[in-house]
Amino acid sequence: MTGLSSSKRELTGKVAIVTGAGRMRGIGRGTANVLARMGASVVVTGTGRDPNTYPDDEKDAGWRDIESTAEQVRSYGVESLPLVSNVSDESDVQRMVDATVDEFGRLDIIVNNAAAPYGNDRISVLDLTTEVFKTVVDVKVMGTFYACRAAVRQMIDQGEGGRVINLSSTMGKSGRPNTSAYNAANFAVDGFTQALAKEVGEQGITVNSVCPGLIDTARLDPMGRTDRWDARLAEIPMKRAGTDEEVGELIGFLASPRAAYITGQSLNVNGGVITER
Repeated sequence: MTGLSSSKRELTGKVAIVTGAGRMRGIGRGTANVLARMGASVVVTGTGRDPNTYPDDEKDAGWRDIESTAEQVRSYGVESLPLVSNVSDESDVQRMVDATVDEFGRLDIIVNNAAAPYGNDRISVLDLTTEVFKTVVDVKVMGTFYACRAAVRQMIDQGEGGRVINLSSTMGKSGRPNTSAYNAANFAVDGFTQALAKEVGEQGITVNSVCPGLIDTARLDPMGRTDRWDARLAEIPMKRAGTDEEVGELIGFLASPRAAYITGQSLNVNGGVITER
């Protein structure tokens, strides 16, 4: 993997949290590695998945969820702390931030990547249960709120600014049928991002959201890689899905000093698919 962000250690001395970083093929893992290459120490969180539920490629590789991501992070000569954390639990999120500060003495960057599993939410509103809708919102919206609030409080106390990067989606800019819960959650994240950016700009804290399109990760395995996948690829001008580390490179840029004057933005990374702002 090459790129400007991965070739410079411009985050040396910084500490980052990346939520939802336990999958071998996932934006969280890809982002954690990019930040590590840039010199940051990285706290990686996950839900503590049952190894029996791992996809076959993870089982074949002997993958160990956040422990394996942490090992990859440490291979870049920085420190890593793996934490099991439920982002939809307010007290657990505060514990995550407190543990980060206890371990590293500070927090400079938070990447809110955690999301509910893809699958049983992708049905018509008429068939969607309240429980499923609420789960999607609790993880994506409430989790982002809890983590941003706890992290920003710490950043303000430090008095040195900071970076907040929230993972949204192109689904946060354009509705599609049978994705109402995910659409609602990601539209909310983008709006929340804009509001928070205006609240904390004076403290030198930037707040942006990253909006991936079709990214080839384990999260989308339930979709399969057959006709439905091919139809989605056909919508993309570049005619391919993105990779987790391509998304991570954009996040790394937003976390860097080079992005100090970028805030309140919702940035697409989708191979040229055009959506509303």
